[in-house]
Amino acid sequence: MLATAPSLLSLTAADLMSPEPLLLPAEMSLPGAARMLARMQVTGAPVVDERGRCVGVLSTTDFMHWAEHPERVPPAREAPEALSCAWQIPGGAAETTDCLVRDCMTRDPVTVAPTTRLGELARLMLEAHIHRLIVVDRERRPVGVVSTTDVLAALVRAEQEAGPAGP
Repeated sequence: MLATAPSLLSLTAADLMSPEPLLLPAEMSLPGAARMLARMQVTGAPVVDERGRCVGVLSTTDFMHWAEHPERVPPAREAPEALSCAWQIPGGAAETTDCLVRDCMTRDPVTVAPTTRLGELARLMLEAHIHRLIVVDRERRPVGVVSTTDVLAALVRAEQEAGPAGP
């Protein structure tokens, strides 16, 4: 693996990211966002404002926090939307199902430039205890997402390229 270590360490966010990420508008309903995440089979996504700039991230952790403390969400605005999965709305919280993504998202997400190297990506994830980094352009518009799975996949590819370990 020593032969591939330099090439592994030279990988950047642009090399690892999933391009064209699912983007959630900050003004979208929380049930709508839950359906969208479930449909796309992802556990989190960048949240964008009306100009497409990253203003937050919404993940399953945010849904769990919301389920634990629905009283922190502003009161209902209108009739809630229909849901596609029971997990999307915790028992007893039906009166707050029409809250918006901006009400429950994590603000100030950890963002990186496409040129950020693998070591820095891993350090940021570890220090922040998060599973995804939002890759943004100079205007803070999301261009990709690097997840812990992407980092692990790079490690597996490097191991496979190095071939079998000697005795």
